Amino acid sequence: MKYSIDTYRLYQSEKYFAHTVRIHVRMKDEVDINILDKAVNSAIKRYPYLAVRVTVDENGGYVLVPNEKKIVVMPTAEKLPMIGSSSINEHLLYVDCAGKDIFFNISHTMCGGRGFQPWVMTNIYEYVKEKYNVEPYAPEIRKVGSDFLPGEADEPTMDMLTTEEPIYNRKIKKAPVLGFDYLKGVFIPIKRNPNYMVVTIDQHDLLKVTKVNDSSVLSLFFVLFARTLDKVFPEKNKVIVGEAAHNPRESLGLPNTHCDFLSHVYVDYDRDSLDDDLEKLGTRTRGQIILQTDPSVSHAQVRKLFELYEEVDKQHGLKAKRKYMAKHSLSTGKDAQHGSFIANYTGLMDWGELADYVEWFVYVIEGHFTIEITAMADKIYVAFMQVIKTDKYINLFREELEKIGIPCTIEGPFPKNLPKHDLPFK
Repeated sequence: MKYSIDTYRLYQSEKYFAHTVRIHVRMKDEVDINILDKAVNSAIKRYPYLAVRVTVDENGGYVLVPNEKKIVVMPTAEKLPMIGSSSINEHLLYVDCAGKDIFFNISHTMCGGRGFQPWVMTNIYEYVKEKYNVEPYAPEIRKVGSDFLPGEADEPTMDMLTTEEPIYNRKIKKAPVLGFDYLKGVFIPIKRNPNYMVVTIDQHDLLKVTKVNDSSVLSLFFVLFARTLDKVFPEKNKVIVGEAAHNPRESLGLPNTHCDFLSHVYVDYDRDSLDDDLEKLGTRTRGQIILQTDPSVSHAQVRKLFELYEEVDKQHGLKAKRKYMAKHSLSTGKDAQHGSFIANYTGLMDWGELADYVEWFVYVIEGHFTIEITAMADKIYVAFMQVIKTDKYINLFREELEKIGIPCTIEGPFPKNLPKHDLPFK
C-alpha cells in the first residue's frame, strides 16, 4: 500500500451513512467545558498520530499530515460540525459536551474500538485530575508524557500476513435483514430517526450465565440477539446471521497498534436451532468465533482488504479512487457480506479509580440492529442502535435477558447525531 492504512476509509461514500464514531461518556457530575477543553488539548499530546489533517497529493490520494492547531471542544448542538471541516481546525476529531455528557467525535479511519478507548481514557484522566485535583490510580491509562507502547504507532503491511490456506471457508448464506424498517429508515426522511439506547448490566450477573453455559461475553450476545430477531423475522427466512468485527493485531505481532484493519466473523443460526439450550448454542457460537479468528482465516480476509487498498492506489485521481471504493468496498460494495445484526465487543480495559467518576461509556456508529459492547469496572454497557424510533426490538431484547436471569437498566433513546466528513476534493 502506498499510503497510510489510516487513509483508506476516507474514500468510502457517505451518501447514506457516516463513517465516524461518536463515543458517549456520561460522568457522575456536571461537566466543566473549560476544564474539558484544557484536558483534551493536553491529552492529544500523547496521541500525535491522531492529531492530523487531510491533504490530497498529485495522484489524488489522501495523505495525513500533522495538525498542530487546537482541538475544538464545544457545547453539544443539534447540528454539529463535520469532521475535517475548517470550523474544527481541519482535525479528524473534536469533542462536545452538555450536562453530565461528553461526546468524543472521531473519523473511523483513524482506528477502531481498541484504538479509540485509550485516547478517551487519557482525556477523562486529564479532566478528572484537573477538576478534582487528584491523581486517580489507573494502571492502564496512557498518561501525557509516557512513551508509546511497543508498536502503538506502527502499521501492518501485506508481508505480515500468512499465505497459508485458511483452515475454514464459510459457505456464504444470504443474511436476512429487517428490510421494511431498515429501508424505511434509510430512504424515507420522515421515518429516519437514527438513535441508540444504553443498556447497563452488572458484570457479575452476566458472567454467572456465561460460566455455566460455555459462553463468552460476545457469544452470549450473539445468541440473545439471534433469539430476539427470531421473534420478528418472517418464517420464510430460514437463517439468521450474526456478524462481528475482529482485529487480528495479536497474530501480526502488533498487539498495541492503533490501526483498524478488520476481518469479520459470521455465525449462521438455523431458526430451528434457536430453541436449543443456551449451553449448546453458546458452545457452538464460541467455537465458530474461535475458528474464524484463527490467523489463517482472519489473515485471508485482511489480505483481501489490503489488495483492495492496493487497487485503490492504482486509480488516478480522487474521483476515480472514490468510485472504485464505492464499487468494491468489502463493507458496502457489490460483493460485501452482511449479517442480520452486528455485535462488537471492545473488551475490558482497566480504568482503575477513574471508573469512580464515570457513569457509563458507549461507542455509537451507524447501523440498524447493531450493538457495541463496552466494559468498565463491574459493568457491561451495550449501545443498542437502530435507524427508526421504536421500542419493539429493545423490549424483545430485554425479555431475552430476563429469561436467563440477567436484569438490566435501559436509558434513551438518544439521537445519534453522527457527523460526516468534510474533506478536500480536487
